[in-house]
Amino acid sequence: MIDPLIRTAVPADAQDVLAFWREAAEGTSITDDVDGVTRLIERDPQALILAESGGLLVGSVIAGYDGWRCSLYRLAVLPSHRRQGVATALLEAAERRFLAVRGRRGDAMVLESNERAQRAWSAAGYRREDHWRRWVKPLTRS
Repeated sequence: MIDPLIRTAVPADAQDVLAFWREAAEGTSITDDVDGVTRLIERDPQALILAESGGLLVGSVIAGYDGWRCSLYRLAVLPSHRRQGVATALLEAAERRFLAVRGRRGDAMVLESNERAQRAWSAAGYRREDHWRRWVKPLTRS
């Protein structure tokens, strides 16, 4: 077990976060660029939570709160640091954030094909809700 430093991201972290996600996260998103990460941090400075160990970025989670829902995205841990308590520390920080804003439930976005992530979320006390499906429509500028 390691005791990572848990902190919120700042705009200067955007490039490092993107590089980290390429190595540690499953899947990609339309918002995986410097502008997308920077806008997230500027709009909600508490949303992107990072874990560091020895100055190295080893984990992330997005704990978004829109005034209505508590949403969790991009829980990722560097492969060399998995199963050492990093994800647990990140989720505890996210849940503290949600409790501080009087959130009632955390909803996690988990890839259907990522069985390792499903086991991790289950171990953290989250459960799958099969009666919901996510519907998406990419928004593009003309």
